Amino acid sequence: MSSYAITLQPSGRTFTAQPDETVLAAALRENFALPYGCRNGACGSCKGKIIQGSVSYGSHDEATLTQSEKAVGMALFCCAHPLTDLVIECREISAIKDIKIRTLPCRVQKLERLAPDVMAVSLKLPANERLQFLAGQYIDVLLKDGKRRSFSLANAPHDDALLQLHIRNYAGGAFAEHVFERMKEKDMLRFEGPLGTFFLREDAQYANKPIIFVAGGTGFAPVKSIIEHAFHANSRRQMILYWGAHRRAGLYLNALVEDWQAQHDNFTYVPVLSDAPPGDAWQGRTGLVHQAVLADFAGSDALAAYQVYACGAPPMVEAAHQDFTRLRGLPETEFFSDAFVPSVPPAAT
Repeated sequence: MSSYAITLQPSGRTFTAQPDETVLAAALRENFALPYGCRNGACGSCKGKIIQGSVSYGSHDEATLTQSEKAVGMALFCCAHPLTDLVIECREISAIKDIKIRTLPCRVQKLERLAPDVMAVSLKLPANERLQFLAGQYIDVLLKDGKRRSFSLANAPHDDALLQLHIRNYAGGAFAEHVFERMKEKDMLRFEGPLGTFFLREDAQYANKPIIFVAGGTGFAPVKSIIEHAFHANSRRQMILYWGAHRRAGLYLNALVEDWQAQHDNFTYVPVLSDAPPGDAWQGRTGLVHQAVLADFAGSDALAAYQVYACGAPPMVEAAHQDFTRLRGLPETEFFSDAFVPSVPPAAT
């Protein structure tokens, strides 16, 4: 079988896909920085338009790429395999093009339980190694059975002596259960990274653009990295963090974020709980986290001047995307997301 030429619009640049490669895999292999997140058809970050040619759409979440979207030429490039030469419309990202994806060993340096179901795992690289990454990116932990698990880096790039992951435990999550029940300090792991295109856009045209962060549960991890990076870079952009959880314990670094708000006059924190029990004595905001944003920004164009960075469970990210763009005037190009897709869907809590 022959390879296929893929031309990107609007840049006009071309790369080649092998018969067994997805469009995204081919692009990354040839160092083309296309947007992506989960790489398994769930988050929609890699969605783009096929202008010419045809693809096999592959296995994906039907809600992420609907039949009506396919009818107008949309595809998820992490799943789509070319059947012909292609011309596709997809934005390219310049900030990650010079960062090399690597496979590295690491040692578990520290395990710290941040909540009953959240563990901070700190990883130490070999003495002569450092991982170059952008705040918000993630790594894939490579398991012995050939499987991989994706976790965002919670530390900012300037604070890279240790790499920190926030891992939530849930029934059926084999690696998560291993972390909580059997992992020990000094255990060795291997990972691939950095991966993903969820990072702060810092081009000159964004210098004064305010930001809304929407995090659900451990979706706080990459948001933490981005915010700490912004503070370190002395950014003066206005930033608001909406952090949602079921219960108070789910806001597992609440004191840290309250300290940010006390120390930085350009940062505001809005915690939101959806199912707080009476024992939490919660007197703050309640409901779904993205709906708190809708309530605070009520006009039809209230988000027109903003950027939004959302990270959490796919339903939250998708609801935020739809409601912010359709109801509040957020430009499509100003919504950035990273959906957390567990290997086994966790039971409702």
